[in-house]
Amino acid sequence: MKIFGIEYAPLLVPLERRRQTWAVFVWIGSFFFMGPAALLGFLYLFFFTRFYFVPLFYVAWYVADIKTPECGGRRWNWVRRWSLWKDYASYFPVTLVKEADLDPKFNYFIGSHPHGILCSGAFCNFATEGTNVSKVYPGITFSLTTLNCQFVMPFYREFFMTSGAVSASRRSIDHILGSSPGGNAVILVVGGAPESLDTHPNVDDVTLILKPRKGFIRLALKHGAHLVPSFSFGENEVYDQVDNPRGSKLRSFQDYLQKMIGLAPVLIKGRGIFQYSFGIIPYRRPITTVVGKPIFVERTGNPSDEQVNELHSKYIDELVALFERHKHKYYPPREHIKLKIL
Repeated sequence: MKIFGIEYAPLLVPLERRRQTWAVFVWIGSFFFMGPAALLGFLYLFFFTRFYFVPLFYVAWYVADIKTPECGGRRWNWVRRWSLWKDYASYFPVTLVKEADLDPKFNYFIGSHPHGILCSGAFCNFATEGTNVSKVYPGITFSLTTLNCQFVMPFYREFFMTSGAVSASRRSIDHILGSSPGGNAVILVVGGAPESLDTHPNVDDVTLILKPRKGFIRLALKHGAHLVPSFSFGENEVYDQVDNPRGSKLRSFQDYLQKMIGLAPVLIKGRGIFQYSFGIIPYRRPITTVVGKPIFVERTGNPSDEQVNELHSKYIDELVALFERHKHKYYPPREHIKLKIL
């Protein structure tokens, strides 16, 4: 039903679909609004009420807890198992496909591609039990890594850490991979925030920023963590983005801001809760995350550049091969689609 050019959702939508939309809104809303709302709430309590001690107590806690995202985080498995995340997974839907088992006797470094706008597939699969990842890979503890700035805003940092998310810093990854000889899997969205600026649906190639990304290879060699490529087919389809070709004034401005603040200032178009024409909620488009076969990595305390480059090339080859094996199934309308690795 359209009114003044806005397409509204039908009134009689099944309750299950309403729950799914609500689950996605909770996550997207927390990402955009939980931190600023908590900050404003603390400022109000401090300056305009007699409960000024509440934000003071939180500041003391914040200072004492500031290193936690780099020291393994604070995982609450009961939050990861919320039924909310099942509804989140069903919304798109998100599906997890494995090509091989992961032996809990080893540690793993999983590269997640592409970044997309908000890493919807990586978050659902590895930071929640929305797709039952602990049953798909028994004995493996998954830790999704992200930018340090995700752990700055009050309350949001605590909420996000319950998912098992940790900082993507070298210190953080060293802590996880060095804490146990096996059973840990670090997930790194390799392309990072800059890659989200190349996220556009219905294109003939998927742009990945991978050639200059070699730090994770060096860390994998240092700890003997086996590399595992993964690809989320459909990740780039769930949002539209304002056209921003490389070299344009808009893109240059976005690149400048991204370097300044860390996060990419993407200009997205999604849908709303009760209408489909605009908003920040992603579209209902399927995301299938295929986790590939492990690449054996021998522990090398101080890897040379030659060893890093060799393993990096092998990783790219395995990732491309994974994409080619599955693109015909998960990108059926665009079987000619290919990876563009920068």
